[in-house]
Amino acid sequence: MAQHFTPELMHFLQALRANNDKSWFHDHKSDYEDLVRTPALNFIQEMDSWIKMISPHYEAIPKKIGGSLMRVYRDVRFSKDKSPYKTNVGIQFRHEVGKDVHAPGFYLHIEPDNVFLGVGSWHPASDELKAYRDHIVAKPGPYQDAIEHPPFTERYQMVGESLSRPPRGFDGDHPLINELKRKDFIALAPISESLLYQDDLAEQVARIYGRAQPLQRFLCEALGLRF
Repeated sequence: MAQHFTPELMHFLQALRANNDKSWFHDHKSDYEDLVRTPALNFIQEMDSWIKMISPHYEAIPKKIGGSLMRVYRDVRFSKDKSPYKTNVGIQFRHEVGKDVHAPGFYLHIEPDNVFLGVGSWHPASDELKAYRDHIVAKPGPYQDAIEHPPFTERYQMVGESLSRPPRGFDGDHPLINELKRKDFIALAPISESLLYQDDLAEQVARIYGRAQPLQRFLCEALGLRF
């Protein structure tokens, strides 16, 4: 166990928010390396054994590019906001067959005044979304248990976008119709910023992730993935 993040991380993100341009970032690249990327990669490395306890088929990959740490560079191609850099740290531990952020995964979001853990599948593709809905219809009991059992509800809240009308091909009178309307199958658990600076951060995060084990298992089963 070791402390990875320090309060200076938040100071850097606040400064980046106020100076979101390439010249400032270039001049403070070493701060990014020392305060953000290196501690994040060390945390990811420590998380690998903890993630494997939840499911051996999820991965923590401590690589600068293409691993669990999300890029600091924003995709501005279709955005009115042309700020080049993200002012938060995003870390995702996703399923071994997952190719992108839409795969089932565990997530850590670090941003000034907004630190939380996330679980589930965000903006899944249409075929995956249908698979989730079909699985809920086939196994409503296990899904309800996953999102309603107290270890989950004590920390997590289901969030994300939903359809205004029942999805095509699904019964509008189904008892779980509000769940079937979901376009995201994600849940968030706020955590205190102070937790980031504790020596046992990885263990604490893993314990909270573990409360969502039934939901992750359900989503994997829906896609025919091993859990």
